[in-house]
Amino acid sequence: MSDPTISPVEPTEQPEVVNLSQVDVGTLTVEMVRMHQSSAETITSEDVELNISAAAMVNATTLSARQSFLGGVNAEQADIANSFVGGVRGGNIGAQGILVSAAGETVNLQNAYVGAVAAREVRGERIESLVLLAGRVEGEVHTLVDTRGAIIAGLVGGLFAGLIVLVGRIAFRRD
Repeated sequence: MSDPTISPVEPTEQPEVVNLSQVDVGTLTVEMVRMHQSSAETITSEDVELNISAAAMVNATTLSARQSFLGGVNAEQADIANSFVGGVRGGNIGAQGILVSAAGETVNLQNAYVGAVAAREVRGERIESLVLLAGRVEGEVHTLVDTRGAIIAGLVGGLFAGLIVLVGRIAFRRD
């Protein structure tokens, strides 16, 4: 009788492409993810496509999301349409829908409602934002606080706080 050779178990490699439909998963770390009517806690991937899906956190090189709910996004290239996003950070961001915050090199927004935007360049049509900090803005933007307004508000707030502290020291000085 010959003794069979037992080789050590090698770790299984992660799949390159994962297609998910109508499932809930925890953490995904793959090369490419396609999700339809699914949810995930954390996705780490080169390329992510979401359609009517949800994810708490997405770390990707390229993200494409349609009618999805995203907690946080960190991507070099993000294309988001008709979605709700808590926060997105990246190099080139294109979005339609509702974003709580967006930060990137270039942000292209179309029919978007944004809490805060910070970018080198903002382009778009029908953008409504609370705070907009940008080096260059192109398009129809309605904002509560723009870059100049933020600087003025900071200066006035600092001056007002300084005066309150000064008056407080004079009024409550102990001899």
